[in-house]
Amino acid sequence: MDLSKAAEVIQAPLSETLSQLSAAFADAIPHRAISELSNCSFAPFKFRGESPGPSVTIADLAALRSLVGESGAWQGRAVLAGAEVPVVVLVSAFSVPSALLVLLRSEDTPVPETDLASANALWDVVTAHMEALRNEAVPATLAVSRAAAAARAVAISDLGDAYGASLTALLGVLRDRDVDDAPARARAVDLAVTSLIELRARADLDRAQTEERAGDALERLAESLRRVLRGRDVRLDLGTPGAEEGADRVLPTDIASTAGAVVRSSVHAMLDDQRGVHRVHIGWKIVGTVLRATVRDDGPGTLSCGSLDARRVAERLGPLGGKVEVDAVPEWGTTVTIEVPLGPPENPREDPLTVLGARELEVLGQLARGRRNRDIAGDLHISESTVKFHVAKILEKLGVGSRGEAAALAHEWGATAR
Repeated sequence: MDLSKAAEVIQAPLSETLSQLSAAFADAIPHRAISELSNCSFAPFKFRGESPGPSVTIADLAALRSLVGESGAWQGRAVLAGAEVPVVVLVSAFSVPSALLVLLRSEDTPVPETDLASANALWDVVTAHMEALRNEAVPATLAVSRAAAAARAVAISDLGDAYGASLTALLGVLRDRDVDDAPARARAVDLAVTSLIELRARADLDRAQTEERAGDALERLAESLRRVLRGRDVRLDLGTPGAEEGADRVLPTDIASTAGAVVRSSVHAMLDDQRGVHRVHIGWKIVGTVLRATVRDDGPGTLSCGSLDARRVAERLGPLGGKVEVDAVPEWGTTVTIEVPLGPPENPREDPLTVLGARELEVLGQLARGRRNRDIAGDLHISESTVKFHVAKILEKLGVGSRGEAAALAHEWGATAR
């Protein structure tokens, strides 16, 4: 298997990742369907192809995880959608929980171990890329993902309530001793109880794929920061949350990932844009319905909002309705405070800069840095009248009345870093 195909999979739109993987595996592992179970808050379970029965479910895939463990590959026969079929199971440890990929094979011939190892390596590469996107909270997809995840959670909750109510009502009738045929009633009761247990187990599994405890999210963040600070002679202090600070509260993975990405960006800004930082303290707690993270250093207190803008901090927080504040006190250090609402905004914000063309974005980026038309013209090698034309179009498209308002939007949505 040619591992250079990983580039094709990674470069494809996220909605086509599973189809691209299927194409990459087609020659070495002929299959009729492919399915994924990962920690994507938008769609943790995905399926493409021909199901062997009514439908392959998230519980079917989860049951295969024990065949492999935390990482590796397995091939053999397994039950999916009520039918026993030949499968290849790939598990990558590059995400938490580990990401699972299942290929429903079209033949029983064993796959050579070399092809199996290559397939697992490709899945590791793709999973590592997806985990990086999740951890960096890419703004381009975050708003859509958040809104879709919220709608999906409501749908799952409604369906679960409906099925649970139906099964509970069925149990009430079946337990009525006035109903004839005791053996049939006993079998039906057993079926209803089993269905209720399975329904709850599936709901728990879905939550495990899309949520994590606040304390676990902080530890995952801390581990990534320890690797960054290891060679810098900078001490990392953690304000480890307890029960009062919400350590056991569960967070949607997109909120935890966004907060983690912003904290990492803040730490990088403190270390790269200042000198004399020897200690960084991270606070992490839930206050009401908000996750609040604080990053405090013992540096010179010269960090500016521009350092965070360059790292797309406000752009990442925008779709979730979050905010960031910088309090820099000369010779006393800097404190960055990040707040992210735990629930989705009622009207998820879309990037207003998508209406601008490439040249207009360049002009806006220069404008946001306080550059004059003459300087912008010189840098972009265009005439000053052309700059004036672009500025007028920018104000019109953004629906703002001044260069200052346009600059504020540019900083908020990361145009200065584009």
